[in-house]
Amino acid sequence: MTVETILKRKGRDVATSHCDITLQEAARELKRRRIGALVLLDEAGNISGIISERDIVNALAEHGPEAAEKPACLFMSREVITCRPQDSTEQLMRVMTERRVRHLPVVNDGHLVGIVSIGDVVKERMEEIAFEAEQMKQYIVS
Repeated sequence: MTVETILKRKGRDVATSHCDITLQEAARELKRRRIGALVLLDEAGNISGIISERDIVNALAEHGPEAAEKPACLFMSREVITCRPQDSTEQLMRVMTERRVRHLPVVNDGHLVGIVSIGDVVKERMEEIAFEAEQMKQYIVS
């Protein structure tokens, strides 16, 4: 199973914003969309960073409530780990586990084309396992 397969099933919508939004606005957007990360773009539309629930919690814990009115770019993860449409779910699981990230923007030819979360990967893997188990049952029965 590949990232492309996941994107075909879940869609290619990516929640993005510009870096000048405040941390509070970023948190509101995560809540409104019921998601865990927001990709932040520069003026040219390139990925500048990613702000996740973890980044927001860390900012508030370190800087207190006044962090909420500061630009999200001050607290975003700048080293954005991405994946490609042709990457396998096994590769994603390894990267997410080793790098301790739950969201991977999908980039193709330098363009943001989707995002994959750990939940997406687990869901696809569970469906894959269920399919394989059903195939084994059918093989045994026949």
